[in-house]
Amino acid sequence: MNYEAIVLAAGQGKRMNAGMNKQFIELGGEPLIVRTLKVFDRDERCARVVLVVNPAERSRFEQLVVRFRIKKVAAFAEGGEERQHSVYNGLQALEGRGIVLIHDGARPFIHVRHLHELADAAARYGAAVPAVRVKDTIKKVDGLFVEQTIDRSSLWAVQTPQAFRLSLIAEAHEAAKREGYLGTDDASLVERLGKPVKIVEGDYRNIKLTTPEDILFAEAILASRVAE
Repeated sequence: MNYEAIVLAAGQGKRMNAGMNKQFIELGGEPLIVRTLKVFDRDERCARVVLVVNPAERSRFEQLVVRFRIKKVAAFAEGGEERQHSVYNGLQALEGRGIVLIHDGARPFIHVRHLHELADAAARYGAAVPAVRVKDTIKKVDGLFVEQTIDRSSLWAVQTPQAFRLSLIAEAHEAAKREGYLGTDDASLVERLGKPVKIVEGDYRNIKLTTPEDILFAEAILASRVAE
């Protein structure tokens, strides 16, 4: 099943403390966003990519797309006040009616194999998300005192890209916009409609670069791939 992709790159990533959009931070000589886009660019099942950016930075992203010969970026969309608004704008720029994968530009280590698994699961179930089992003990806390230890056997940490039938995620976003609801991720909007969301087991290396410490982890992942 082929798909279109929305890649989100409009956030400023303040927790990174980089003094710029973290998408421009270099990993192994390439900007973060370029490493992410290259995964979709080499996937024959990716029909096109909509890149969501801050309008003030659009020309810089366009230059990177040209410089690094990223061929799948077919359209740009304007970032919104919240991530959900950015996704909504990205949805408006899609052309197909099939499957869409929505991905954070700050996750450069997704594998093409997982893209295919997610697209296939979304085609079958309507919605699918990559996730990994929670390894740490999780405690519910109130005022820095433990209230409860949560059974982690049913807990999964959700990643991106999240995959959907376009008709379903468009309906979910329209409902959220109409009702003024702001979700934690795109799948939560689908859950509000009472629709199932399939878990596809992900990869612990599919990290999101959020803080300076994450750059160290990213460099270690890059080094491990070179050694493989």
